[in-house]
Amino acid sequence: MSRESSISEGGGWVQWFCAMEDHQFLCEVDDEFIRDNFNLYGLKSKFNFYNEALDLILSSETPDDEDLEDERFLEVYQEATDLYGLIHARFIITAKGLSMMKEKYLGGKFGACPRVLCERQNVLPVGMSEELRTSRVKVFCPRCEEVYIPKKKCPDVDGAYFGCSFPSIFLMNFIQEVQIPANNQTYVPRVFGFRIYKKKGSRYQDTQQKVAEITHYSEEQLKKLRGKNDQQAKEDYVQK
Repeated sequence: MSRESSISEGGGWVQWFCAMEDHQFLCEVDDEFIRDNFNLYGLKSKFNFYNEALDLILSSETPDDEDLEDERFLEVYQEATDLYGLIHARFIITAKGLSMMKEKYLGGKFGACPRVLCERQNVLPVGMSEELRTSRVKVFCPRCEEVYIPKKKCPDVDGAYFGCSFPSIFLMNFIQEVQIPANNQTYVPRVFGFRIYKKKGSRYQDTQQKVAEITHYSEEQLKKLRGKNDQQAKEDYVQK
């Protein structure tokens, strides 16, 4: 199927893919954005079936049961999902993409912060790496500024589909429209009403302890994660 003959007039692969269960974090990227080669710069080298995957993304047809049982189709389909995800990460930091994500955020589509003192503050999707198959999508709370696993695990949504910078860009663009309450509450652990020595809130709080600042996975952390993923894959294979 050629790109020219697959212009979607009312849906197509993108709409079908974004409507799938657990894909509620994703928005529908415009065909026009996907067809602009400038927006795809540097992506071709990451995929074995780049042209076929791009044709599938731009297709006006949706896969049927027969397609989903074809091994060759599934190879292209997997690459199409990852290619769409990387295009999506670029689209959601454009003016139109940010506007679409704002509607989802205000509607609570990304969920709420699990921290009790954040009082169900809406969260934003974030990736811990720009690289595919490093970690699944996480959520960032703009109130406590911490990262959590989403309530809906989204098992096949890669963090790279959003990238590391999206929440910061989003909040800088909508600082007036999106009011974030001040994070002026903190939980202080106690034993029978007494604060705990060298713990938060104690007069003798340990201020010498160094806190590591993390905005994305470092190379060292990536190596550890890849090692764990390889080990898990081996265990899954043995269990089968």
